[in-house]
Amino acid sequence: MDLWRIEAVSCVSAMIVPGPTTSPSLTVICECHFFWVSSESTLTPREIYFPEEKVKEFKKKGIPLTDAYQSDEEGNRSTLTFHENEFVILKPDQSVKKTLLGRVSGDKIVPLVYKKSKPYGISPRNVGQYFMQEALMTDAETAPLVIIKGMAGTAKTFYSLAVGLEKVYNNPSQEYRRVIVCRPNAQFDDDIGFLPGDEKEKIAPLMRPVIDNLEQIIDSDEKKRYEDEDELSDKITEIFERGIIQTEALNFIRGRSIVKTYLIIDEAQNMTPNQVKGIITRAGHGTKIILLGDPQQIDRPFLDERTNGLSYAAKYMMNSPLCWQITLSAEECERSALAMDAIKRL
Repeated sequence: MDLWRIEAVSCVSAMIVPGPTTSPSLTVICECHFFWVSSESTLTPREIYFPEEKVKEFKKKGIPLTDAYQSDEEGNRSTLTFHENEFVILKPDQSVKKTLLGRVSGDKIVPLVYKKSKPYGISPRNVGQYFMQEALMTDAETAPLVIIKGMAGTAKTFYSLAVGLEKVYNNPSQEYRRVIVCRPNAQFDDDIGFLPGDEKEKIAPLMRPVIDNLEQIIDSDEKKRYEDEDELSDKITEIFERGIIQTEALNFIRGRSIVKTYLIIDEAQNMTPNQVKGIITRAGHGTKIILLGDPQQIDRPFLDERTNGLSYAAKYMMNSPLCWQITLSAEECERSALAMDAIKRL
């Protein structure tokens, strides 16, 4: 059932202040636009069944949507409605312990293309990461917009950066010119100019989580990673100095036409609907936009789980053949046992 109503409301706050004449004047303080989006904008992978004899057909070319079904405890089958590019977990009905992974494409469910890939040496550790890898590795012409939702620790930023490095640094096809990473700031996205320093110095504190992820990607040996801090720092500095990865403030991205770029918007739940629209509509030829975030972790005033830009984009881009969406579960957290426990409890 759709628990949330879709609605757009404009609200103007005003007050009466003394004017230069005897007549009072009306001063508009602010104008706000609120968007409510449906709970249907969350695409959590579903487990579905299909005939055992169709396994070979699925692996070769996929199966028709009509072959997939769900059943209740009494064995009654129910028909399913699918979304374009929805990821699903398939189980043959005669051997339910066997699991296959697929994606809805038109009137079929097709197997994953990049299941065996290891972008920058990174291997998927759970089902959600296999789906995430598929969406990120697919070329920009086929999947120019990827929306990934998930709680902290589900490797959204980590995996997006790994694929970006693979595509720009390791891949000789020159699919993308660069990786750009942007993290909205809840306090001063629209007025960053008052901060001291140049653009990079202004946004440096926001980008520290990006550095933390790069440290793990560049040196995958967890035991020896921090034995030589200077060498690790030099490797990361080289990546930025060569322009392989660039960081930019959100308000500097808007208004540009971005071509052949792998663009990561981290913490996208702190964007407004207008901001996310301004980013997506600026995508030039060959650009892939990745929106990452957790709609339940809002830091920006006047936004909530339903009215933020990430949820807005997920709702209105659903069923677009150019948008691939994944929602990661709390069980797919890859941080410490404490982080996993806290995600569930808090």
